[in-house]
Amino acid sequence: MDHCSAVQKTFSRIRYGSRLLLLLFGLVVAWTNANSVMAETTGFEQIVQSLTTSKFRDKEKAVRELAAVQDKRTMPVLQALLDARLYYRKADKRVVIVERVDGQFRMTDPVTAEELGTVPKRKIKKIGINNKLRKLLKSKLASLSLEGPDPSVRLSAIEQMQGQLDESQYLYIKKLLEQERDDDVRSAMVAALALYELDNGSADQRIKAIEVLSGNLAQVVSNRLQALLEQDDLEKEVRKAAIKALDRINERLKINSIIETTFFGLSLGSVLLLAAIGLAITFGVMGVINMAHGELIMIGAYTTYLVQSVMPNYTDLSLLVAIPAAFLVSAIFGILIERFIIRHLYGRPLETLLATFGVSLILQQLVRTVVSAQNVAVSNPSWMSGSIQINAALSLTYNRLFIFIFAMIVFVALLLILKKTALGLQVRAVSQNRSMAKAMGIRSDWVDAMTFGLGSGVAGIAGVALSQLTNVGPNMGQSYIIDSFMVVVFGGVGNLWGTFVGALSLGVANKFIEPFSGAVLAKILVLVFIIMFIQKYPRGLFPQKGRSAEN
Repeated sequence: MDHCSAVQKTFSRIRYGSRLLLLLFGLVVAWTNANSVMAETTGFEQIVQSLTTSKFRDKEKAVRELAAVQDKRTMPVLQALLDARLYYRKADKRVVIVERVDGQFRMTDPVTAEELGTVPKRKIKKIGINNKLRKLLKSKLASLSLEGPDPSVRLSAIEQMQGQLDESQYLYIKKLLEQERDDDVRSAMVAALALYELDNGSADQRIKAIEVLSGNLAQVVSNRLQALLEQDDLEKEVRKAAIKALDRINERLKINSIIETTFFGLSLGSVLLLAAIGLAITFGVMGVINMAHGELIMIGAYTTYLVQSVMPNYTDLSLLVAIPAAFLVSAIFGILIERFIIRHLYGRPLETLLATFGVSLILQQLVRTVVSAQNVAVSNPSWMSGSIQINAALSLTYNRLFIFIFAMIVFVALLLILKKTALGLQVRAVSQNRSMAKAMGIRSDWVDAMTFGLGSGVAGIAGVALSQLTNVGPNMGQSYIIDSFMVVVFGGVGNLWGTFVGALSLGVANKFIEPFSGAVLAKILVLVFIIMFIQKYPRGLFPQKGRSAEN
């Protein structure tokens, strides 16, 4: 029994000793980790604090040290410094990240993320940077973003670094390239490495780099190749490869320029189509030269502005509401103009022209009195903001793309109305032979009112589209009335297809002429062309058929 008791006591002492050793080991590890964290915090804090120096060379050193620290707090500090939001308190020189709130500056400690309250501007001082330091900050921030999970962030980072790599960054990107899975990011990395080798590689490396960069439309690539060709001691093979690559880039740039000009031409043509298609209906059916058509466009634009003012928190939705609202408001104005003025002047085109010109002046003054004499801005909805980036040299803006699609939808809708509805049948009958239509029992006066209302409503829709491209003002309609008449006359009076072809062709022609002659001379040349064309074909591209048209 004594022997067993001694053994038990021995085992108890061993277990107690083991527990004590484990406890001591845990305390040592915790103490070591705490010291390590404290040392890291202290080191990070010291580097951040060194940014308060007035010497830019020392600030550059601090930025490089911060970028080398594997700390999640580094990027917010560098970004705040780049955005001019990094300050220090004058009282104790403590570095803070600030955010302006109601004229005060709310401070946050970049080391501890502690909120430090708000202070007036006089109690803090901004940590300034120069262009060299700004360039360094962008490069370091881009490097730190390369390991992020979002491919778009990585792509943006590598694009910022292209042409600015140092040796360490070159090796770093080369290492990351092996594990990158996104094709766009990989292509950008390859281009960045090739740009570095273009400046720092051997002749063979330069030739391979040029082959990689051949056809790349980024501006930095063209600039580097041009700079390479200016070197007097450049190897013959390298020079030959660079010239070939530049020629290929320039060819692609020309193709992209043609595509971009065509897009802008179609965009202008779609605006002209929307502005002219309503005039084509009224002019073709009723033979009325409506000089107030531009003001009906203006009313549609102001309706968009007023709808957006009523719905300030629903900008995306307000544009969709404004389309039917602008159509109805402009259509009502058009019917009133036809009922009270134009119906008494049929058969007297000169008096109609003067009367509608007077109406246009009245509508302009009405808008100045009721709304504002100054131009007003209409906000673009979020889905119409920005652009589609096709490549480095070509981007298509969403607002012009959507307006082009919208113009096509309006055109198709009008075609269906005129071809598939009773109103359309009566409109076509009156436009082709008014006397025969009356004899068949068609109320031509009612058709005139509805036709004028339809054309005016479409003008209002054109105003909605124009409000997304330019400021809205009392005189905005005057800019489009002459162009609208040119489109209608060129395409063929009263023919929707003629208006369609005329608007798009004149828009594209205008944009291709502008680079050589300027915007004003381009319009003059287009006008001269239309005058010469009408001399040869008085009834336009697609002449209207019918006895009235012949007369």
